[in-house]
Amino acid sequence: MGKTVAEKIFDAHLIDRQGADISILSLDRVFCHEITTPIAINDLVARGKDRVFDPDKIKAVIDHVTPAKDSKTAEQGKIMRDWAKRHNIKDFFDIGANGVCHALFPEKGFVRPGFTVIMGDSHTCTHGAFCAFAAGVGTTDLEVGILKGVCSFKTPETLKIEFTGTLQEGVFAKDVILAIIGKIGVNGATNKVIEFTGPVIDRFSMEERMTLSNMAIEAGGTTGICYPDMTTVEYLWDFIKDDYESKEAALADYSKWIADEDAVYADEITFDVTTLAPVATFGYKPDQVRAIADFEETAVDQVYIGSCTNGRIEDLREAAKILEGHTIAPGIRGVLSPATPDIFKQALKEGLIDIFMDAGFCVTNPTCGACLGMSNGVLANDEICASTTNRNFNGRMGKGGMVHLMSPASAAATAIKGTLAHSPAYKGGSNE
Repeated sequence: MGKTVAEKIFDAHLIDRQGADISILSLDRVFCHEITTPIAINDLVARGKDRVFDPDKIKAVIDHVTPAKDSKTAEQGKIMRDWAKRHNIKDFFDIGANGVCHALFPEKGFVRPGFTVIMGDSHTCTHGAFCAFAAGVGTTDLEVGILKGVCSFKTPETLKIEFTGTLQEGVFAKDVILAIIGKIGVNGATNKVIEFTGPVIDRFSMEERMTLSNMAIEAGGTTGICYPDMTTVEYLWDFIKDDYESKEAALADYSKWIADEDAVYADEITFDVTTLAPVATFGYKPDQVRAIADFEETAVDQVYIGSCTNGRIEDLREAAKILEGHTIAPGIRGVLSPATPDIFKQALKEGLIDIFMDAGFCVTNPTCGACLGMSNGVLANDEICASTTNRNFNGRMGKGGMVHLMSPASAAATAIKGTLAHSPAYKGGSNE
């Protein structure tokens, strides 16, 4: 019987089993940020276990509140700095070098096909775009990972989703993942790995695949995995070129992680994207999704473009394409947060920052910030935000605030119009 991607990765990293369905796996990477890791650090110190299993496999960043906004967040940052220095963790990204973790770490080449990755952050699933098993974990598992380089997992079932057809102009990866979450629900992949496959995924860039995998958790998934191909190799090539004699050799090696044709799945879904329209969420659940054209002049107070979902250079380019030559509607606050310093610099080089600022956007440093209601764009009670982030939970961006999730192009169009709108490039329907 064939194996899924997750089954292959589990077999390759298996150290021990606890019962029939609990596997103890070795870890290739432990990622850390300043919101969840200080709790683990302090507990390890209190237990007399202030050690790390391998400083080269631990990657750390201050990204959720940066720079610090108050004494509490300053203390969280200090704990991280002191810990990284104590243990000679070279890949620690502090103020000025830091970016949103799930954009920064792939950009640095820290994730490879077949890797096991954990982090105290639910959107660690983003790294599954590289055909890694990457999962968010709680404090206890994070502590064990830091200390021992292992983690226990219940052996997951796998849900295979094949995307077929061709996206219409003005429809993007964000629309695809929101649409599938709307179809299967927030519990549709609970305790499962999602394998994203099909010709649509084959045509996606790594940035688009990361958008897809990033939101696997919003359907309950443990992680969302894409198969490795030459797109994966090209993205990683500068980091792996000394390991392989050619890109073709790298691809041949990475292809061993692709699911077997006779692999057994918990379920299989085929989703044709051909007639998919630009969508947005409503209410307070990521599976409450409908076409933007159906929102009927829903006004917003703020438009936010950024986050680990859609703060990459491709996202900024798509939004800037819509914004160029326009200004945002009166009364609208536009906030842009490029996800990493390199993305910020590239956007400056391409003139994208000028376009955003000329349109009336406030451009901030790379940070998670407003996405989870911590800084740089928090909403007031009863305010509404069109956002490229990943969660629309009640109060997520600020107590009493409402968040409509959408693509960067739709967010930019919304900023210009002042009400929910999709890219003018989309001709399959109109909300003008």
